[in-house]
Amino acid sequence: MSADRVPITLGLQTDKPRGAYAELAVLAENLGFSGVSVFSDLLYQSSIVPLIEMAWATERIRLGCACWNPFTLHPYEIANQAALLDAHSGGRAYVGLARGSWLGGIGLQPTRPVAHLREAVGFIDALLAGEGAGHPGELFRLDEGVRLVSESRRLPFLVGSWGPQGAALAGEHADEIKLGGSANPAMIAVTRERLRVGADRAGRRPEDIGIVLGAVTVIDRDRSVARDLARREVAMYLDVIAELDPTVELPEGLIPEIRERLRDGRADAGSIIPDEVLDLFAFAGDPDDIAAQAQRLIDAGVDRIEFGTPHGVDEAEGITLLGREVLPRLKAR
Repeated sequence: MSADRVPITLGLQTDKPRGAYAELAVLAENLGFSGVSVFSDLLYQSSIVPLIEMAWATERIRLGCACWNPFTLHPYEIANQAALLDAHSGGRAYVGLARGSWLGGIGLQPTRPVAHLREAVGFIDALLAGEGAGHPGELFRLDEGVRLVSESRRLPFLVGSWGPQGAALAGEHADEIKLGGSANPAMIAVTRERLRVGADRAGRRPEDIGIVLGAVTVIDRDRSVARDLARREVAMYLDVIAELDPTVELPEGLIPEIRERLRDGRADAGSIIPDEVLDLFAFAGDPDDIAAQAQRLIDAGVDRIEFGTPHGVDEAEGITLLGREVLPRLKAR
């Protein structure tokens, strides 16, 4: 990929055995991807060990968690782990924060999620800066003079959010905003306007905050195989995010039916997702399909695309196909 092209990164689930992350990260680096993120979905393994494993194995790609959750992990721990990743990667880390989903299952019911995220950003930024300035928060207070023992620096911030308030927060404080689970070009203009509210407050330009779209990705030379697997993979996420997209009119009864099938543990929960809906919430198909989907996002003004797990029936083969047959087809906007 040439330097003027939109960065394309990979997103990995933290469900892999020791060594697998390093192998996939080296593969991604060799194929020309710009970075690798790991998710931090509830009940999956912690993200820091996979990130460090990838940091040791690579030299160029950007690394980070998309996203850490300050409702389940204190901002002190997030800052400390981010500093650790930055040190072990030679300065290639970023910090991703989001409210997360399914928190009710572990007894958490955030009542002021945006205020919580705002204070977490301020706390983490102040601690990583290493200047001892402190952070006078109500939820997260950092006393003046408190510093990490090891060296640290301010890191780029990504906020994961679909909503207007989260986008405004990103407009004020973040370097990027990520819409996890979206492959919808229409959401780029919507998000840019939502960013403007916070950017104006902070005296920033909304164009300076990168918009990242990432979603379940399944590529295969047999497009029907890819799309069937993508439907299965995207069902649990569609249940959470589909109704957050104001540009989409879903078929009546689709989400309740998917929820019922998920509750019943049915493997066919996603089989009822229509093609036109699948293409807005996943990258799915053969190389021609995926390249066309990604190019639509680039043409609409996206600043980064993140192809999410599982990538293919076999993950390494899927990543290889993305790198060799999709990346070279993408044109700069």
